[in-house]
Amino acid sequence: MKESKRFHFSVEGETEYWYLKWLSKSINASPDAKFKSSFDCKIEKDPLSRAKGISILGETEIFHIFDRESEEPGHVRQFDMTLRRMKEAEGIGKTITYTLGYSNLAFDLWMVLHKSDCTGFLNYRHQYLNPINSAYQECFSSMDEYKREGNFKRLLAQLTLDDVRSAINRADGIMEMHRRNGRPEQRYGKYRYYTINPSLSIGDVVKSIFKQCKIPPYDR
Repeated sequence: MKESKRFHFSVEGETEYWYLKWLSKSINASPDAKFKSSFDCKIEKDPLSRAKGISILGETEIFHIFDRESEEPGHVRQFDMTLRRMKEAEGIGKTITYTLGYSNLAFDLWMVLHKSDCTGFLNYRHQYLNPINSAYQECFSSMDEYKREGNFKRLLAQLTLDDVRSAINRADGIMEMHRRNGRPEQRYGKYRYYTINPSLSIGDVVKSIFKQCKIPPYDR
């Protein structure tokens, strides 16, 4: 019997929740994984509230999956507030470490990267609809239609762990592109991010999970 690694998450919405549940199930079904995964995932936009409500024994890492939705002042304030709450969550007396898993502009970017490149700047979140349709050979008429549970889970059913590896590599490529072009990386405490899209750190979160579960090629 394989030992199990436990992972904790707070996420903004249902699509992120459904994706993580699919990912855990896929890891557990994979003969390549040296460890099974157990995901404790909750839809909770406030990291501090999540930290206060979690029962833990010993040091615990929580991944927070959320979006930098645009550079409009309201969205920027919300993003900054989330980072502050993540920092506050680490100081409430529990042995909690919060890790950033952001997407700029949206989690939909991560979904596209499983099947194709997505390196162009977008002005609005709904502009991910065409890349989603193209990547998954769908014809959704709106983002709401794509995010309906049955439709979204149908896309997940198309994916494999090889697709996740491809998404990690494409995400790494996007972030390396920004570094190579000298684009300024922003910092809030230990948290680092880019204000330009596309950018994301979800790839690092999933890579960490793969490493801890000893999934090739991250098993060294």
